[in-house]
Amino acid sequence: MRRAVTIELTSDIRDRLQAYARGRSTPVRLAERSQIVLLAAAGKTNEQIAKKLHLSRPTIQLWRDRFAARGIKGIEKDAPRPGRKPKLSAMKMARIIKATLETTPPNATQWSVRSMAKAQGVSRMAVQRIWSENNLKPHLVETFKLSRDPRFVEKLVDVVGLYMDPPDTALVLCVDEKSQIQALERRQPILALRPGIPARQSHDYTRHGTTTLFAALSMLDGKVIGTCMSRHRHQEFIKFMKLVDEQTPDAYDLHLIVDNYCTHKHENVKRWLKRHPRFHLHFIPTSSSWVNLVERWFKEITDKRIRRGSFQNVSQLKDAIMKYIEGHNQDAKPFIWSAPVERILAKIAKCKEALGTLH
Repeated sequence: MRRAVTIELTSDIRDRLQAYARGRSTPVRLAERSQIVLLAAAGKTNEQIAKKLHLSRPTIQLWRDRFAARGIKGIEKDAPRPGRKPKLSAMKMARIIKATLETTPPNATQWSVRSMAKAQGVSRMAVQRIWSENNLKPHLVETFKLSRDPRFVEKLVDVVGLYMDPPDTALVLCVDEKSQIQALERRQPILALRPGIPARQSHDYTRHGTTTLFAALSMLDGKVIGTCMSRHRHQEFIKFMKLVDEQTPDAYDLHLIVDNYCTHKHENVKRWLKRHPRFHLHFIPTSSSWVNLVERWFKEITDKRIRRGSFQNVSQLKDAIMKYIEGHNQDAKPFIWSAPVERILAKIAKCKEALGTLH
């Protein structure tokens, strides 16, 4: 017959085991294992310990051996278990991943969990688990556009340089127009927010005309110079620059970051700029609106004031926009550009590399 291993305890280990065995907050399993070791150290046989603690002899033998092999750590935690064997082979999982990345179903633009499960002959939960483990999300799509401006790097360096190292005696202003802002009036009153129920508005509306918001965001303090006009031709752009001229200190040069819209390059605009030498226009690369930080502010006013508004006429819409600008300027905070040119170009190079692998 197998002889039980002898257990010997130091005084420190004995005290610790006794604390486990008697402690009210000790887990039941740990208390039982501590009692097994203490009785074994007292010279009790496995059969005697089993009768005293109402446990099976194999259980007594298990924890007696575990303590002899690993000490007190051997009884504090269960041994790691191998777990259930995977039902899908590595080859099968690789085929599912390959199909997800390189194919599409015959009657859809992307795979769903159920369509992939049917095509591969597995359960939908298996597909879900494989996609989750490999961070695959066929249902999502993001948009992108790479600028083809031949002067992309030159313009990017110019604009980012103004953001990160502006001139000492000049103001940097991000300028753009948000055109075709619609004065939409909901056909029915908006239902207010209630506990458990979000605010609700009717999907149909009446159009009452549009307006164009001209805005100049100061990189110094985050304040905005803005006005609304009915159109956004070069004539309106010149009027807006006159407004900027009036509302900024005469002692400072003004560096305006603008996009490549044709009104910004009109001959009349060029002539006006020659008569006002403190104005300097800096054009962002084409198809790169993200470079102009006033676009970030346009998103804020859209989300916070325009999108969920209901306006009976264009005048109400203009009043709402100007009140928002007034409130913004009372507690304005500057937008901080933190990405250096090198990091931006590295990301663009990586994107171009990924596009190159698709052809």
